[in-house]
Amino acid sequence: METIRKQYQQIIEENFEENRSAAFRTRDYLEHSSVAYHGRCVRTLQIPKIFTPETAGQYEQIVTVTYHIFQKIIREYLDNPAYRKLFPFSPELEELILTPRLYDSLLPIARFDIFYNEENGSFRFCEINTDGTSAMNEDYVLNQALELNPAHQEMKKRYRFRQYELYDSWVKTFLDIYGTYEKKVPHPHVAIVDFLENASITEFEEFQRRFEKAGVSCEICEITELTWQDHRLCSPTGQPIDAVYRRAVTADICKNMAQIQPFLEAVRHQDVCIIGAFCTQIVHNKWLFKIIREEPTLSLLSQEEREFVLEHFPPTYLLDGEDCDLEEIRKEKDRWLIKPLDSYGSRGVYAGCDDTPEQWKAHVDACLGQGYIVQEYCPPYRTGNICFVEDAVFKEYTNMSGLFVYDGKFAGIYSRLSDGGIISSQYNEKAVASLVAEPV
Repeated sequence: METIRKQYQQIIEENFEENRSAAFRTRDYLEHSSVAYHGRCVRTLQIPKIFTPETAGQYEQIVTVTYHIFQKIIREYLDNPAYRKLFPFSPELEELILTPRLYDSLLPIARFDIFYNEENGSFRFCEINTDGTSAMNEDYVLNQALELNPAHQEMKKRYRFRQYELYDSWVKTFLDIYGTYEKKVPHPHVAIVDFLENASITEFEEFQRRFEKAGVSCEICEITELTWQDHRLCSPTGQPIDAVYRRAVTADICKNMAQIQPFLEAVRHQDVCIIGAFCTQIVHNKWLFKIIREEPTLSLLSQEEREFVLEHFPPTYLLDGEDCDLEEIRKEKDRWLIKPLDSYGSRGVYAGCDDTPEQWKAHVDACLGQGYIVQEYCPPYRTGNICFVEDAVFKEYTNMSGLFVYDGKFAGIYSRLSDGGIISSQYNEKAVASLVAEPV
């Protein structure tokens, strides 16, 4: 992978002005594309993320092992009341989690974000996204934008590149899962449901087109405007809904329960197929990182799975003054991250390595006892890249790979980088196209 990256860099350095001009054309292209919404636009770098078939194969194996572990944890939560008590969920959320799905899959869709070391193949998990899993559209558009990238056009003469298809493959997976639903109907009407003010609306529109291309009626729905009557959940247009592609994250649902009672009543009465069901929250919540390394969770796993967990899930503690050593955390700031138990978009995440000692102490004190975890920091692997629209110099960027998982199968990669200690969508995040390369 580094050999390929260096080839890109050499081409760029030898054709600097051509690539600089192309970078600004790419920026303009993105700003007028479907990755520009809610007043922000994806920012990118000049070198895409190129994976070897061997690395892609390792990612597939990571997904397979991790998914099996998560299945065991979810089943134990659903089946064992004593195990349930170890999780920090409210009674209202527990009720939703325990509501039967009536289909086979425990975890229909997810994105496993990892820090992967390209030199030795070691890795650690950063976070697990289930409900609301997104960024398929970003990879799709960034791959389209590579047509404007002269360095990539030159590299296409040397390698065969393969991108991951993340739309039609999810539609097929969704429909396959729906095919196991106990109350399925021959021609379901699908609703993509979210709080639309927070939604990746252009991504939803592309998914809607792909459902319709597959011959499935589909609409995008504001979750607060759904109605429930005579045991039918209906869209704002009055159309009865048979299956929901849930993009509304559980944290937002829990904050707004009073505004979405029709949707919740349909869930409680099992009047609509929800993909994914609320049991996905068991592994979405960052409490997972604490409980997965402890008993009784470890007893659920095989010896190989226990070793996998202890090696790849970083030590994690509740930031409450009892579960962790506060003095050690305050003194050794570069060893630690602070994260909220249930959030998204890197909100409320603090890395000690990015803080002064005074800033770190203030963050620890402000988050203490407020529903945060403290987690051992994994220094991400860094690679050279260049952002022409900012400083136009090659420098080192941290890397994170998001592994898309469709019903337990590895489906693709979302590649993000930053020039800081953490990758934050609010501040320093860059995204690049992900491709697998083989020599021509």
